[in-house]
Amino acid sequence: MRWENLTVESRHDRAADAALFGADAVTTRTFDTPEFRGMTFHEVRARSILNRVPGASRMPFEWTVNPYRGCTHACVYCFARKTHSYLDLDTGIGFDTQIVVKVNAPELLRRQLASPRWHGEHVAMGTNVDCYQRAEGRYRLMPGILAALRDRANPFSILTKGTLILRDLDLLKQSAEVTDVGISVSVGFTDTELWRTVEPGTPAPERRLDVVRTLGEHGIGCGVLMAPVIPFLGDEPAQLRDTVRAIAAAGATSVTPLVLHLRPGAREWFMTWLGRHHPHLVRRYERLYADGAYAPKWYQRRITRQVHDLAEEYGIGPTRAGMPRRIRPPEPVEEPVASGPTQLTLL
Repeated sequence: MRWENLTVESRHDRAADAALFGADAVTTRTFDTPEFRGMTFHEVRARSILNRVPGASRMPFEWTVNPYRGCTHACVYCFARKTHSYLDLDTGIGFDTQIVVKVNAPELLRRQLASPRWHGEHVAMGTNVDCYQRAEGRYRLMPGILAALRDRANPFSILTKGTLILRDLDLLKQSAEVTDVGISVSVGFTDTELWRTVEPGTPAPERRLDVVRTLGEHGIGCGVLMAPVIPFLGDEPAQLRDTVRAIAAAGATSVTPLVLHLRPGAREWFMTWLGRHHPHLVRRYERLYADGAYAPKWYQRRITRQVHDLAEEYGIGPTRAGMPRRIRPPEPVEEPVASGPTQLTLL
């Protein structure tokens, strides 16, 4: 695998061809347990963890943190599949089962956040592959990442399909006390049969909506990215209504629809799946996506309008940008008179 081909892109003074990690830093492991059977984990020590989003990107953020490459969620439509080809790995089953784990991500992030060249910009997570995918249950990288962001009061957001985020609820609450925290859960549909075939490694949609509900009960507002809306399989008016109704019932603060897009790498894998499960739809997809990775504007506008109308009907309010929170100055603590040795604490 071409580990040396991955380069750092940064505005700072850094060699353009500096590898993210070298081949001598890779340890490959397999685990003979039911949840990881058939999977291979490539543990690497990354040289950088803060990734700058290319200027031409449509994303509304500039910096990301991705502790994993590849994803055990195995979503057949995942746009990130193409990134596995940079490592000479298969973008189909290889993307689902060959997972790169940046085992030093927490310590590296803490060091980069402390750099005088870092100015506290917003950091987005879960934008490439899910940081709360199944592998996180073993590697536990996110607690250290969240703690590093909390300790620097650095604003961040997380997008996930993983219920494992609730494990880190205390860290999220602590972070929300000192900085701007945005959480979104991805639920494109509530159709059980569709979920089983297109997102086989993810928690069921109702379990993800339980995450939205639980976060809200603990004072952390959570939006839902209704993505992807899958043409001809998940876009019937009744399906959209069922999904928005369930999202509203879970207490989501907002719902944002996003129609399926098929970038190279994902397109080939999805179309193969479509031909196997729904061969009668292949020609319709070829026509709908004839001009590129995105569905036509008229189709996207139609779905957006339908979802927004349903959101209004079910009382889901518009998204409002939160005001950045500031670190509260420590309250003076009256020191008790100790009769013996005491241990100092920072908290």
